[in-house]
Amino acid sequence: MKLDKKDLKILEILKENSKLTTSQIYKKTNIPITTVHNRIKKLENLGIIRSYTLKLDYNKLGKPITGFILVTINYILPDGTKIKQEHVAQEISKLEGVEEVNIMTGATDILIKVRVSSIEELNEFVIKKLRNINGVDKTQTMITLSSY
Repeated sequence: MKLDKKDLKILEILKENSKLTTSQIYKKTNIPITTVHNRIKKLENLGIIRSYTLKLDYNKLGKPITGFILVTINYILPDGTKIKQEHVAQEISKLEGVEEVNIMTGATDILIKVRVSSIEELNEFVIKKLRNINGVDKTQTMITLSSY
């Protein structure tokens, strides 16, 4: 399905603020309200718009630290059991504070995005939770200084 300029403009505006009404989108785009409504419904039905989400202020929520953790998997456990990358990723996604888990290509197998309240909490996450998941071999943690 090819999207036209109207579809792309509506998506661009909804990405910035998915709470806008069809009349507010009309005012920003000059696309008639009924067209905006019908296009949004079409994009939802096609699965292009899957959900409407929030942009949270994590500082106000007490989670000011964003960490990215690279994980290397040991695909064969000491007892000979084979581990799948997808299984490890699913187990990681269940941990508190995990915002995203991405399966990667290259030198590392998984990239995790976490939000925590302190460096101590990040340390506990890596040492006590993440490294106790079967298959997690090595980790490399990076802390975000600024986001744009």
